[in-house]
Amino acid sequence: MGSKKTLILGYDAVSPLGTDLDTQWQRAVAGDSGIGKLTRFPLTADFPVRVAGQVADIDSRPYPFLQPREMAHWTSPIFKYALLVVHRALEKSGIVISADIAPRVAVTFSTAVGGLDAVLQADRLMVAEGKMPHPFTNPNSCINMVGGKVSILTHATGPICSTITACATGITSLIIGEMLLQRDMADVVIGGAVDFPLVEPIVAGFATMNGAYRPKEGQPEEPPEKTSRPFSINRRGFVVSEGAGCIILATEEFAKAHGLKPKIEMAGWSMTSDASHFVSPKLETVQRCIEETIANAGLRPNDIDAINAHATSTKVGDKVEADALSNIFGNKVPPVSANKSQLGHAMGASSAIEAILAIEGMLKDTLLPTINYIPDPEITIDCVAEGARKLKQEFALKNAFGFGGCNSCLILHRIA
Repeated sequence: MGSKKTLILGYDAVSPLGTDLDTQWQRAVAGDSGIGKLTRFPLTADFPVRVAGQVADIDSRPYPFLQPREMAHWTSPIFKYALLVVHRALEKSGIVISADIAPRVAVTFSTAVGGLDAVLQADRLMVAEGKMPHPFTNPNSCINMVGGKVSILTHATGPICSTITACATGITSLIIGEMLLQRDMADVVIGGAVDFPLVEPIVAGFATMNGAYRPKEGQPEEPPEKTSRPFSINRRGFVVSEGAGCIILATEEFAKAHGLKPKIEMAGWSMTSDASHFVSPKLETVQRCIEETIANAGLRPNDIDAINAHATSTKVGDKVEADALSNIFGNKVPPVSANKSQLGHAMGASSAIEAILAIEGMLKDTLLPTINYIPDPEITIDCVAEGARKLKQEFALKNAFGFGGCNSCLILHRIA
C-alpha cells in the first residue's frame, strides 16, 4: 500500500437476498438463499437455464432521481440500481459532495456486462417491426455510462474511469480508486459495480460454455435454493444473478478533516493476469495475487482471520482457489465463506456485494455460511458449512477472479 491510509466510509447493496442491507444481512446469517426460478423472461421448454438470483423491484417514490420522468430514457435496470446504492452509500458515509470537494471526488463505479438488454430490445424491434432504435439505446449500452450517471447524480467532478475486469470488476474498482487516492488525484472515491445480466442470450451463452448451472442430464430439476454450491463435490456451475454494491473510499486526512470515524481500512491489494486460458483460472497467478495482497498489507498468512472467496461453484475454478489457499496457508487455512452459495453470481457486481457482506461480518464478529455444502475430498478447507459462526476478525482477505484471467484481491482491516 501507499503512504496514505485508505478508509471505507460507507457502503450499500442490493442483491437476490433483498433491496435493503439489513434484510440482506439477516437473511444471509440465517442461511437463506436468494436463488429462485428464472422469471426475467419467458422460458421455452428447451431453454437450458431455469434458475437465477433475481433482485426485487424497489419503491422509487422516495428518490427524486428515480422518478419516471428522470428515468424514462434509462431503460436498463443497471442505472436504477446503481444510482440507488450510490445514493444510500453516500448518505451512510456522512459525506455531502459540495462544490468545494466535488473536484476531489473520483468515480470508479463500473459494470462488467452493461446495458446489453437495451441493444437486444432495439434489435428485436428492428427485425419485428422495422423500427429504428430509440436515441438512448447506445447510451444505455455504453459501458462507461454507469459511472457517468453516477457522477451526474453526485456532482463529483474528479477522475472517472470504468474498471472492467469481468467478474472481478467490483474489487478492481476499489483498487483503482485506492491508486487515485495514493497519487493525490482524489480525496474520495465512489467505487463498486452493478450488473443485471439476466438477458436471454447472455444466460444461454453461459450455459453453452458450460459455466451456468443446469441439472445433470436425465435427472429431475433440483430446488432452486440448492443449485449454487461452491466447493461442494456436486457443484455444477454458477447460478447467474444480478445486483449492485457501492463502497465509498477516502483518505484518512479527509475523514479526520470532516469528523468522520470509519471502522474499516482497505489495507492491501494486488492484481495479476493469468495470461493463459480465457476462462479457466491458472493456479500460479491466482496464488501469486493472494500472496502479493497479503504482503502488500504488510502481513503474513497467519495474520489473516477469514477469507471471503470468489468461489463461483465451477469444478475448475473452485479447485484452483482452494489449492491456492492451501499452498499459501498450509493446514491452517482460515475459515472461508462463499457468499455465492446464497447470492448466485452477479458478474462484476458480485465482488462488491461480497466485500460489503465481509465488512458487515467483521463489524458484527460473524462469518457467513457456505450453504449447500457437501465435502469434496480434493478440497480440504473449512467452508463454515454449519451455519453462521461467531468470530472476531481483524484482517479478512477478499478474492475475485474474472474471465480473461483478471485476478484482484484485497485485505480488509478492522480499525475500530
